[in-house]
Amino acid sequence: MSELVTGEAVALELQPARLPSRALAVLLDLAVVLVAYVAVSVALLMATASLDEAARTAVSIATFLLVLVGAPIAVETLSHGRSLGKAACGLRVVRDDGGPIRFRHALVRGALGVVEILLTAGVVACVASLVSARGRRLGDVFAGTLVVRERVPAARVSFVPPPPPWLAGRFSALDLSAVPEGLWLAVRQYLGRMNQLDPQVGHAMAQRLAGDLAERTGAAVPTGVPPAAYLAAVVQERQVREARRTFGGGPVAGQVAAWPVGPSAGSAGPVPGPPVERRGVGADAVVPVERPSGERPATGFVPPV
Repeated sequence: MSELVTGEAVALELQPARLPSRALAVLLDLAVVLVAYVAVSVALLMATASLDEAARTAVSIATFLLVLVGAPIAVETLSHGRSLGKAACGLRVVRDDGGPIRFRHALVRGALGVVEILLTAGVVACVASLVSARGRRLGDVFAGTLVVRERVPAARVSFVPPPPPWLAGRFSALDLSAVPEGLWLAVRQYLGRMNQLDPQVGHAMAQRLAGDLAERTGAAVPTGVPPAAYLAAVVQERQVREARRTFGGGPVAGQVAAWPVGPSAGSAGPVPGPPVERRGVGADAVVPVERPSGERPATGFVPPV
């Protein structure tokens, strides 16, 4: 695995593609490009038979640049790093920070690929990929890109812990429409890896993400709520809303009803009252949940003192 750091300072676990899979993808791409090059060259040769030698040479050079160099660059730019060969092998070209590549990245990769792959029969690219710890060729090094595998086992997905029960449903009134997908991804990545981080680093990262999330929602983080618990509660609230949109407007099974919040935004906690849980029997079927005193499910979060 290779850890890439996003713009939100969250480490992403991506698996770099190794030489065999990359070589197979390049061979598939070259086969398609060479077939297109031969077809275009034959058509142009017949169309320019009446021209002189210099004109035919200029047309041949232009065909080489447009088909063998320009076409792969255009395909990688428009597909955000997925050529036909890479799509067949489950690979994608991404930036060093895990983001999608742009035209300048594809241009550098394509220009150096002429020397690495076409002019040297792939010898330079193979040597550079074997020497690199992440399997990068020279075009990847100068472009700041990395070829990664998109098809990874489902078991590699990090588990996102649920929020503590004393925060369940507390943020049901938040406006989450302005939160971008990039921030949601950063929060989920942090929650899945927070137990692996240094405590001080993890707390600082949680504070920064909680501040960004509170700024997007327009509501401050409640006083006394740990940043990590706040992030987990808001993520669960988003999942509950998505489940309601998918399966209808009724209550979601297993969701704990929201506890009433104090009159001020900075209320230290919920108003005392027995929690209730809605079952999937009907809208009016409300069953009180009775738990022994002090018993709470293990979530990894500590309630405020």
